[in-house]
Amino acid sequence: MPIEILQIIGIAFIATFLALIVKEQKPNFAFLIIVFSGCAIFLFLIDQITAIISMIERLAINANVNLIYLETILKIIGIAYIAEFASQITKDAGQGSMAAKIELGGKILILAMAIPIITVLIETIIELIPS
Repeated sequence: MPIEILQIIGIAFIATFLALIVKEQKPNFAFLIIVFSGCAIFLFLIDQITAIISMIERLAINANVNLIYLETILKIIGIAYIAEFASQITKDAGQGSMAAKIELGGKILILAMAIPIITVLIETIIELIPS
């Protein structure tokens, strides 16, 4: 098991423990502890995310894949993760309705970004079908 996951779990457990202790007296401060620790975990993972993106770009270049499609797919993945992160924070704040709106917004943006890829895919399939 990589040491990074133990560090992430450690940050999460400490933040959860502190939030539970502080929640009785200062619920707003407890929420800020959770948000701050979530952001810290995200920032902790930036190096890993960068390495993954670089590896995918190298594979795409070696496979002669158009980088525009790869960029679009990476943006879609980014939207999905960011929307999920924001939705969970909003749910933690007790705003489930707003979390649902964030999720809906993320899904619509993903669909809008995927349309060019879907169009090319459909055109390719149509070209492969014999007349």
